[in-house]
Amino acid sequence: MDIELLHRPGNAAARISLAEGESCTAEAGAMIAMSGNMAIETTTHKRGKGGLLKAVKRMVAGESLFLNHFSVPSGQGEVIMGTSLSGDMMEYVLDNESLIVQGGSFLCCESGVEIDLGWQGFKSLLSGESIFWLNLKGSGKLVVNSFGAIYPVEVDGEYIVDTGHIVAFNEALDFTITKAGSSWLQSFLGGEGLVCKFKGKGTVWCQSHNPDSFGWAMSPGLKQRRA
Repeated sequence: MDIELLHRPGNAAARISLAEGESCTAEAGAMIAMSGNMAIETTTHKRGKGGLLKAVKRMVAGESLFLNHFSVPSGQGEVIMGTSLSGDMMEYVLDNESLIVQGGSFLCCESGVEIDLGWQGFKSLLSGESIFWLNLKGSGKLVVNSFGAIYPVEVDGEYIVDTGHIVAFNEALDFTITKAGSSWLQSFLGGEGLVCKFKGKGTVWCQSHNPDSFGWAMSPGLKQRRA
C-alpha cells in the first residue's frame, strides 16, 4: 500500500494506491473518490471477523460502527480519502508495536494492523474528551488525521498536553489527568481545565485546534433548527 498525502496541512487528503492482493481498512464515509476497479466490503470489524462488540466499543470511542475494506481484484487501483474537519494527516508505520490514537483521529490502515481499544480507566473518563482510546497494534502502515496542523512533541521525562489537542502517542508513555494551574479554580477560570501529564520517553502527536472548543465557539451563531 502506497500513501500520498495531498494539500497538507490545512485541507489534507490521502491518496491510497493498492496493488493486486492488497487491502486497506478505513473509517466509514472516508472515501472521496476511487478507481472503477476498486472493490469494497463493509464489516463491523476486521475482514472475516464480525466483531460486533468491538464495533460498539469503537463507536463509544468516537469512531463509526462500520469499517470499509478496499481491495483490487486485479491490476492496480487507488482510493482518495478525507475527513469531516479541515486539518492535517500523518502516515505512521507500525513495527510490531502499538500506537494509542484519540477517538475520531483514525483514518485508515493496512490489513496487518489490528484496531482495538486501550481502556485507560477513570483517568480518561475525567478528561471529558474520550472514555476510550483506539489501540492500533501490529505491523503495517496507517494514517491518522487532526483538526488543524499536526506536529510531534518528543517526551523525555514529563510533558503536559491539553486533552483536546492529543491525536496519538506511543504506548510506552504513561499519563495521568491533572489540573493545568496551581489549583482547580485557576485551571477552569483560565480556560484550560484538565490536561494530560505524560511521563517516560516517546512521542505525542498534537493538533493545533480543539474540536470541542471549536464547537462551543460556533454554537452561539447557529440558528435553532425547526421541526
